[in-house]
Amino acid sequence: MNKTVVKAIVGIVAVLLLVVSYFYYTLFLNPASPKQTVAYAKDNISLEVVYNRPYKKGRLIFGQDEDGALVPYGNYWRLGANAASTFKTSTDIAFAGRMLPAGKYRLYAIPQADHWTIVLNKEFSAFGYSEPDYSKDVMRVNVASAKLLTPIDQFSIDLLEGNESLTLRMRWDTTAVSIPLN
Repeated sequence: MNKTVVKAIVGIVAVLLLVVSYFYYTLFLNPASPKQTVAYAKDNISLEVVYNRPYKKGRLIFGQDEDGALVPYGNYWRLGANAASTFKTSTDIAFAGRMLPAGKYRLYAIPQADHWTIVLNKEFSAFGYSEPDYSKDVMRVNVASAKLLTPIDQFSIDLLEGNESLTLRMRWDTTAVSIPLN
C-alpha cells in the first residue's frame, strides 16, 4: 500500500474512534439524562425500576404534537430517555389491580390529558427510541393522571410504601401518575 492509502485509513479510523468515544461518553459516562435505579425489598418481594431521568429544560413536556410537546398525547413514550425503562418483580404481584407474573418487563406509557395507559411488555432489552413490538404487551392499564401544584424539573419514578400498600409513582412537570401495587 502506498502512503496516501495508509494515511486515509488511519484518518478514517481516528474519526470513527472519536465518534464512538463521543457517543459512549454522552450516553454512558456523562448522560444528559442520568440512569436511575429504584428498588424495593421487603419480606419475599423485590421490585426494581430502571430508567433515565430527562430534565424539563424549559420545554413543553405533555401536550399536543402541533404545540411542540416533547411527549405528545396519544403517542408511545418510553418513560424517560435513552434506553427503554424496565420493571422487574421477583414474585407475582397485583399491578393496578391486575395480576402480573414475576419477571422483567419493558415499561412504557401512552399519556393522555386526563390519564395514561401504562404498558408492560416482554421485550425489555430494546433501546427506547424504537417503539416496542406491541404483540408482546403483557398488560395495559389506564391510570388517572393528577396535576401537581409545583412543577418537577427532572422526570422521577419512585416507590412509596404506605401502611398496607405500595405505589409506583411517576412525576414530571405538572403531571403525576400513581399505580397501586400489592
